[in-house]
Amino acid sequence: MRMSLLSIIFCSLLSYTSSAQTPAQTIPAFTFYKLDKTPFTNKDVTNGKEVLFIFFDVTCDHCQHTISTLSKRISECQKIAIYLISLEDKTAITNFFNQYGKNLPGQKNVTILQDSKNQFITQFGPRKYPSVFLYSAQKKLRLYDDEDQYLEKFFKIISPDKK
Repeated sequence: MRMSLLSIIFCSLLSYTSSAQTPAQTIPAFTFYKLDKTPFTNKDVTNGKEVLFIFFDVTCDHCQHTISTLSKRISECQKIAIYLISLEDKTAITNFFNQYGKNLPGQKNVTILQDSKNQFITQFGPRKYPSVFLYSAQKKLRLYDDEDQYLEKFFKIISPDKK
């Protein structure tokens, strides 16, 4: 499997930063881009709903599992806004979703974003791929995790009626 240059940079940055790096406790300022290159900032984040940010890399096996699980369970996530962010280019992101997240593009509550300015790492403070951040409607961090096997914790909060 190929490892992208951005993945190498991310891993290098993470090994350089403190292992005690803490995730952003509130949604920080940022500018990402939709796949059509339209800017998307923190001011565009849906108000009055819980917000899920997932930072992923297309070459990451754990990210593939996370996005695949989200795609299969998207019907449980209709009450939240979901933002999926990658450092990759449009072609790589599109191919990734065609393979692992076919049910996600086109959903009203899902926005796929490119981090072409490399802001996510410094602004949100992820420890590794995939990093999943759940923020309250008041934009305060409710839950952070970067282990795909613990994704169920998010679904228990997002969709408490499902067992």
